[in-house]
Amino acid sequence: MDPDALLTDFDVQLRQRARGGAGADTEQIGGVVRLTAGPGRWSGVVWSDLDEGTADRAIAAQVRHYAVREREFEWKLYAHDEPADLGARLRAAGFRPEPRETVMVANVAELATEVVLPEGVRLRPVTDPDAVEPLAEAHAAAFGTGRPELAEELRAQLAGEPETVAMVVATARGRPVSGARVELPPHADFAGLWGGGTAPAWRGCGIYRALVAYRARIAAERGYRYLHVDASEQSRPILRRLGFIPLTTTTPYVHRPPGIANAPAAQLG
Repeated sequence: MDPDALLTDFDVQLRQRARGGAGADTEQIGGVVRLTAGPGRWSGVVWSDLDEGTADRAIAAQVRHYAVREREFEWKLYAHDEPADLGARLRAAGFRPEPRETVMVANVAELATEVVLPEGVRLRPVTDPDAVEPLAEAHAAAFGTGRPELAEELRAQLAGEPETVAMVVATARGRPVSGARVELPPHADFAGLWGGGTAPAWRGCGIYRALVAYRARIAAERGYRYLHVDASEQSRPILRRLGFIPLTTTTPYVHRPPGIANAPAAQLG
């Protein structure tokens, strides 16, 4: 894989040509591509083409756009985005940076797709919009905090565009211990991995690897060339061993208008 060529394709296919999905508006305006969804769903800037003369105006325009709609939103900043001080400009405009993640990519054809689970763990596909609660429970078990709006986000995606996502939950002793999904954007070479966090008592048992293999198999069956993932510090070494390479880094910058309740903008990552 050629990292430079991959990064160009990633930017064009997944950022510049991003789609917001069911119930979300996608706009390319003022040098940015932004997604605007309803209350409780992810909204934000996914791509920008700015310089020192246009960045501050574009930032102010996005703050106004989402403030009028009373939306918290995220500006997804990548390490190669211009201008070089865009992060500092976002902080000056009231954005709060969250932990940086590494964008990692793998060739689907080179990934293992055999699912090997520890004893007592089962995987269950989630295809019914009314059966997404275990995924939300798994997220709470893995990260120690619940997101009340998460089940609604997942439900809306399964109901509105089921062909663009596959979801799975891992259960042990009848309880959800991990949940994950693979995003399957149409007309793109990249499928995206989200989730995979595991409840503390079940970490180190191979569940995360099994969920990657499960989703790699789905991506292969659907004809995708690559898998990408925003990797945390914890998952990056595992993904390296599985064959993923680092492409760039991304830092979510979150802006919350005054008076808006704590409603996390971050996706299930």
